[in-house]
Order: sequence, then C-alpha cells, then structure tokens
Amino acid sequence: MEDEYYMQLALDAAKKAGQMDEVPIGAVIVQKTGTVLATAWNRTIGNCDPTAHAEILALRKAAECMGNYRLPDTTLYVTMEPCIMCMGAIVHARIARLVYGAADMKWGAAGSLYDFSNDIRLNHRLDVKGGVLEQPCREMIQLFFREKRALAKERKKQQA
Repeated sequence: MEDEYYMQLALDAAKKAGQMDEVPIGAVIVQKTGTVLATAWNRTIGNCDPTAHAEILALRKAAECMGNYRLPDTTLYVTMEPCIMCMGAIVHARIARLVYGAADMKWGAAGSLYDFSNDIRLNHRLDVKGGVLEQPCREMIQLFFREKRALAKERKKQQA
C-alpha cells in the first residue's frame, strides 16, 4: 500500500508535465522514514535540456536537500521505467530502491531493455519493483501520445 501511495504522488507530478505539454512522467524520492525529499516531472522541452527527465530533476532536488550527491536509504518512485541516462544517475546516487509504474521496452534500463540495477560490473546494485499502478501510468503516457498523433494528423489534413 505504501508503494501505491508514493506512486500516486509521482502520477500527480506526471499530470503537471502533461499540462505543460511535456511527456507525462513524474518522479518522487522518499527517505526510509517516509519523508518526501523531492518531486519532479519531465521538463526537457521547457528547460531546453535533454537531461531534464523527471528522475534527474528529482535526484538534483533530493541531493540539494540532503547536502550530498549520494542518496542511500532512499526510494525513487517513477511512473515509467528509467532510461539508460537516468539509471546511470540512479546508480551513481546510490539509490537503494527503485519502484516504477510502466515498463519501457524501447528505452528501459531497469530490466526491460537493459538491467543496470543488477549489473555486477557496476559498484552499486539496487532493488527494483515494477508494475506499481502500472495501468494508470501506462494509460497516461499512451493518451498523451495518442493526442499528439491525432493533432499532427489534423494539422496535416488542414494543410492538404
């Protein structure tokens, strides 16, 4: 039940991204005490920054809050399985646990396409749990892209 609570906070953040016409992905970092250290959502378009994924922005906020780039004893909740860039940062930050909603078969680096969380060549491994509130996480992103495609189709139709 606790995982669902924090994933709902990540979903709420993802909604903010969607309202800003950003890919609706949200992230929350929580200490083992239950204290929320950071909440963030995708801002790649608004920030003109390819690294401004929800996970990266949440890691930056949490690190600033803790006064340390390492975030042991924390859990990162994110609506979509992190990509290779984000998983690299998660490993560097020493996040203890990752909980994600929907798997990403094209970019996922927490078990779908790659598995950075258990790669013995890296100096840190973390526990990963996927599929928490998977359906609403997946539906939010699918609806976003469905609407984008429909809008693009309508624009193309008007130009013809």
